[in-house]
Amino acid sequence: MHALPPLDQPVQWLIFALDGIGIFVFAISGAALALRERLDLFGVLLMAFVTALFGGILRDILLGATPPETLTSWHNAAIALSGGVFTIAAGSWIGRLDKPVRLFDAIGLGLFTAAGAAKALEFGVHPLMAPAVGMVVGIGGGILRDMLVTRTPLVLQAEIYAVAALAGGFAVVACDFLGLPAQPSMLAGALLCLTLRLLALYRGWTLWHPPRPPGL
Repeated sequence: MHALPPLDQPVQWLIFALDGIGIFVFAISGAALALRERLDLFGVLLMAFVTALFGGILRDILLGATPPETLTSWHNAAIALSGGVFTIAAGSWIGRLDKPVRLFDAIGLGLFTAAGAAKALEFGVHPLMAPAVGMVVGIGGGILRDMLVTRTPLVLQAEIYAVAALAGGFAVVACDFLGLPAQPSMLAGALLCLTLRLLALYRGWTLWHPPRPPGL
């Protein structure tokens, strides 16, 4: 986010918007977990910051867009910290939601996955690998968030998480292959990822557990 995209580049505007909203909601998920763990003010804002920005930094490093945008401007950091402050101020309301950390994480996952896959295609990444880039972008911040509070990352648990991100990324690629405009392609990918993740979260959908061999 060096500056606002030109008005004649709607695709860049949508990526800009998805990134911004994704940063904000991921920051809420990180700050909400920090409040649950009773961290101090610095801890809450740090959790919001790293949860919101780590995925985008990974994306830019993978795509060779260095230095990452987050490190060359203040906009993303300001959005992340705003999400942390908002969570502190609205903590009582957020706490009344059902599974708030995972809910906001799911929204961020869908937005970051779609924007990441679209940006990967824009940078010439092979269509079969672009969904993987989107998935890494979507799950990166959540992994670091969970590790900071010594919690098993969601992506390593049985819930459908990374698979939802891959599905959203492949939706973006499929729409691009069919010649659809980038804007509806990204929105379709984000919606598919979010829908799968929310269904898994609230209906208990899980991946298959391989049986544990005797002696392990």
